Amino acid sequence: MSTMKIQGGHRLYGDVTIGGAKNNIVALIPASILSDTPVKFEMVPDILDVHNLMLILQSMNVSSEFSDGKLTVNPTNIKESRLPSKAIKSLRASYYFMGALLGKFHRAVVSFPGGDNIGPRPIDQHIRAFEALGAQVTEKNGTVYIDATSNGLKGGSIFFDMVSVGATINAILAATKADGVTTIHNVAKEPEIVDIVSFLNDMGANISGAGTDVIRIEGVSRLAANHIHTVIPDRIEAGTYLSLAVAVGDGILIKNVIPDHLQAFTNKLSEMGVQLEINENSIYVPKSQKLHGVKITTAPFPGFATDWQQPITPVLLGADSESIIKDTIYPKRKMHVGQLSEMGAKIRVTDDNLIVIDPSDQLRGTTVSAGEIRAGASLVIAGLTAKGETIVTNTDNILRGYDNIVKKLTGLHAEVELIK
Repeated sequence: MSTMKIQGGHRLYGDVTIGGAKNNIVALIPASILSDTPVKFEMVPDILDVHNLMLILQSMNVSSEFSDGKLTVNPTNIKESRLPSKAIKSLRASYYFMGALLGKFHRAVVSFPGGDNIGPRPIDQHIRAFEALGAQVTEKNGTVYIDATSNGLKGGSIFFDMVSVGATINAILAATKADGVTTIHNVAKEPEIVDIVSFLNDMGANISGAGTDVIRIEGVSRLAANHIHTVIPDRIEAGTYLSLAVAVGDGILIKNVIPDHLQAFTNKLSEMGVQLEINENSIYVPKSQKLHGVKITTAPFPGFATDWQQPITPVLLGADSESIIKDTIYPKRKMHVGQLSEMGAKIRVTDDNLIVIDPSDQLRGTTVSAGEIRAGASLVIAGLTAKGETIVTNTDNILRGYDNIVKKLTGLHAEVELIK
């Protein structure tokens, strides 16, 4: 694990360009094996999750090349194989290979996924979708066996008990090559899902309804990539830099964003008193003056994303009154709370899992640990506002999800160093 050293207390300024969406590319890469031809992506973020997914591809004899934001995946010589458990357990999104392999070969053998420890994240909704398409699913010693080879995948009706981005994408991947029509109810509406559907349709899939409550899929026998697919901008990264700009910026321009994807976040900043200048594909954040405390409740898109609640927390420490965060998606997602307390933050968790943030004096630099991606981002922002030096350990967790973060921060005149 690498370490990040931050010299805090300096005002930042300039501009930063947001990279491709982490939560988009980690689904697009598994989806690419459904193609019968090579697939090309651009604006791919240079993050550890991408490199780990490439290792998984290699285990299936799928070649891939990644350079300067461009990724080529060639699944034409794909072979069924046991996927490497170490790489599978390195990231949660590895479970998208379940749906992709099921669509490709009508069977899959995949270890339980890993990723950030942010509370229970069961895959029962995924299994329900696979079974509705005719697959038999069993589990033994931490490995999931999914098999539809006897009768093939058949279109059917899928009803999710709860809105799940992962289960929605896995159901889409499996159903794209199933025989007949599949209807999926109570689906997630996130922009990443809309983009996955766009990618698959461009290759010849027949999917409608992305962005609504119901998705309809008419199965096809062949998919072929005809052009380069551009990854959408990362709305979570954008929210992180917006938070940084409010907390410690003297005027920062956030470029390459889709404002509609950020509306829940920018609305909350406006409620806090931030005077944003929102343009077609950029947002300017002037130096913030007085900030007001707010109440935040996370929700599925178009609500306030759970991945935003940690990066915005250091901003709320500078407000003039109490703020409260209620995470309805992952109530146990609070790894940042204890670490921020070590830096002098007045922050606590109630018995009913509310995060209560009181106005705090300037934080002090110390050694803290990035327990997961977004908690790590929260600590980086806190370190930039703190007095003195902050050491963030376990920085690989941050590098899993943030493209060229040190380069981008130093481009804003932050004093940040990554120690391998």
